[in-house]
Amino acid sequence: MAKDRPNWEGLLKWSLSYSDSTRPQCHLSEEERRWFMEAMEAHYVDILKRMKEITLVLKTPERVLEAQGVTLADIEDLLDELQQHVESIDMANDLHSIGGLVPLLGYLKSSHANIRAKAAEVITTIVQNNPTSQQQVMEANGLEPLITNFTADPDELVRTKALGAISSLIRHNKPGVATFRLANCYAALRDALSSNSVKFQRKALNLIQYLLYENRADCNVVTELGFPRIMTHLVSSYDLGVREAALGGLLELARCEDHEASGSGGGSMRKEDDRLKHLLEERIDHISSMSAEDLGATKEERQLVNSLWSARFNEPSPLQEKGLLVLPGDDEPPPDVTGKHFEPPPRVWAAEREQDNVSDHENKEAAPLLLGPPPSTV
Repeated sequence: MAKDRPNWEGLLKWSLSYSDSTRPQCHLSEEERRWFMEAMEAHYVDILKRMKEITLVLKTPERVLEAQGVTLADIEDLLDELQQHVESIDMANDLHSIGGLVPLLGYLKSSHANIRAKAAEVITTIVQNNPTSQQQVMEANGLEPLITNFTADPDELVRTKALGAISSLIRHNKPGVATFRLANCYAALRDALSSNSVKFQRKALNLIQYLLYENRADCNVVTELGFPRIMTHLVSSYDLGVREAALGGLLELARCEDHEASGSGGGSMRKEDDRLKHLLEERIDHISSMSAEDLGATKEERQLVNSLWSARFNEPSPLQEKGLLVLPGDDEPPPDVTGKHFEPPPRVWAAEREQDNVSDHENKEAAPLLLGPPPSTV
């Protein structure tokens, strides 16, 4: 059957050869243009057909799947494959029109933790930077089971993946943010900051920073729940991503105080100032002892430390005095070793795709999982 499929590798090379600016410009003949368009259309139809097959399986009751010999590993593989297909915004939006979104949301209530987590990961990809799919998920009441999984699921991986999906779903989505607030999810965010998972902490901190940036009124809620103390503690985390996100959240709180001039949030922040200053001094001492190579990886952290220091203490940070705020090469982009030949797939760079479970799909045959007659009992 592989011989009946288009030669996508050859098509990619052919397309790149015509888009390479280092080569002389070539004009496509009508025959070449027609061949290219037919190949792309066939690819679209092929993927849509496969998504319909996956949808059929997702709609099938679990007991029937078990009778057909379909295992949990098979379902995970199907969800993995579906996630690859919905990287395309068009395919993500088409999933609802072919009837696949609602059964996918149903898998958030699966009795198996790995399936609940994987379903949330697929939803994250679907709604990432995609207002149409965000609205589709909201209209299908998809936020409610995500909030339930985030706030109450006993499995930490499920909670982490649910939070990732929520973050993508409510971004630039006012009804989603309102639902999130009404569900008392800030308390769950605080619990996430106290977890032992740096991935869970990072997701929670990044969402907190976004919510504070979008709505200054939430600063009072955050401070009353004790977030400043926890985020101050996380400034000394061993994980760079957690440190940066904690610094960013504290910076938003400091800006809230400046914005309000006075308020209940200010007192809570001031109580942490001495401890925060001590931790920032420790970070600055550590940064000062780094090699030039390691310093390059701390550009964002250095900028956040300096901004937070200036905002909280109304004076230049020691980083400026030490000449460590701006280093030679900080403004230079990293070398582009592949940009001449490839462009990122849609939304891949924007999505927060985390490799929790690495699957070697390249070594598996892409055999369609379809329903057939029940296994023989003879």
